[in-house]
Amino acid sequence: MPRSNRPRRPRGRGHEESTEDAGLDRLMGGWRRTEFRRGREWSVQPVSAASAQKEYRCPGCTLTIEPGTAHVVVWRADGVLGDAADLAARRHWHHHCWSIE
Repeated sequence: MPRSNRPRRPRGRGHEESTEDAGLDRLMGGWRRTEFRRGREWSVQPVSAASAQKEYRCPGCTLTIEPGTAHVVVWRADGVLGDAADLAARRHWHHHCWSIE
């Protein structure tokens, strides 16, 4: 019988930090990259289809990004109000819409 690679115990148990802090850390890490567009610095983080669990509206085309659709999350990296404000203003874009922006 093949081996299962699935974790045996649930994740997140016994973790003391709040869900807001956990979301901030998750967005700040991973495969995030920095891009320069129209004289501004942007942080871009890809979201895989497996991780996309909510519906969002793409600001590029105003169409919905359905759950299960790979896309990118974009926020300003050089905002004057700080990282927390920039992350609060993040937007979910289709890959294509962000690439032609």
